Amino acid sequence: MPRDLTRPLVTGGAGFIGSALVRLLLARPEVERVVVLDKLTYAGSIGRLPEGGKHPRLTFLRGDVADRETLVHLLDFHGITGVLHLAAESHVDRSIERPDDFIATNIVGTACLLDVCRHAGIPLLHCSTDEVYGSIEAPGVFTEESPLRPSSPYSASKTSADLLCLAAATTYGQDVVITRSSNNYGPRQHPEKLIPRMIQCALRDEPLPVYGSGLQVRDWMHADDHGSGLIAAYLKGAPAGVYNLGARCERTNLDLVRSILSILGKPESLIRHVTDRPGHDLRYAVDPSKAEHELGWRARADFERDFTATVHQLARELV
Repeated sequence: MPRDLTRPLVTGGAGFIGSALVRLLLARPEVERVVVLDKLTYAGSIGRLPEGGKHPRLTFLRGDVADRETLVHLLDFHGITGVLHLAAESHVDRSIERPDDFIATNIVGTACLLDVCRHAGIPLLHCSTDEVYGSIEAPGVFTEESPLRPSSPYSASKTSADLLCLAAATTYGQDVVITRSSNNYGPRQHPEKLIPRMIQCALRDEPLPVYGSGLQVRDWMHADDHGSGLIAAYLKGAPAGVYNLGARCERTNLDLVRSILSILGKPESLIRHVTDRPGHDLRYAVDPSKAEHELGWRARADFERDFTATVHQLARELV
């Protein structure tokens, strides 16, 4: 049975990726209303949503994905036709300091949402991360069949959520799709993340702290490309399907920071190498071929153009 996007629920819709997804959903003519459920922790902001959450086809609800009673009522009352699950604690440094928060939201919250969706007969798209695979040396890339080897409490919690989704599909025949995305850039990102943090430091002429050598490699994808990939996976992904979403745009952290300084007209002398964080993966790289072939999706952003635009926009947001 085709999946229905008439009334989607987006969990974590007031976050960075969630708000980009909400905008893309509202641009689709078949979408009557988007319902957003977000706990509004430090990283969530209703101001990221179109018209500050007051868009006429948007309903915002503050709540926790681990609150079963709220979920049951929400799905029924709003006539939800499908769930795109993005609610998550996502910052690796915070997961090292406070892993309990990540277990509560990423694991317990996903388990609760899976159970409620199963009983309601509603399909679920689970947004995961390439960090579940751990690190890989060049020129290797991870496929959807690669073993899961998480390195941090964050990636371990996302791996657990992935396995719960796959178990639900196997045990109950539940309609679940999983996406695993590379790193994202774009507007409206929380300043604890690498790109906005470096921009903020540069604007203040403060040292830009770079972990270790700065030679960690990440594949950078625009948030809008990620959002379009989530929609494609929800609509076209096979039940129990897993899809890697990446842009084939690898950069070292050091090169990324140098690009930010160049765009802002700041000197590279502001770079400060600091002690690396524990268990820091050296390189992430996923092969998005399966998503390209099965979903008809491809990352479209031009990095040089869109990264420059992102830096300028974030610079305005962070002033």
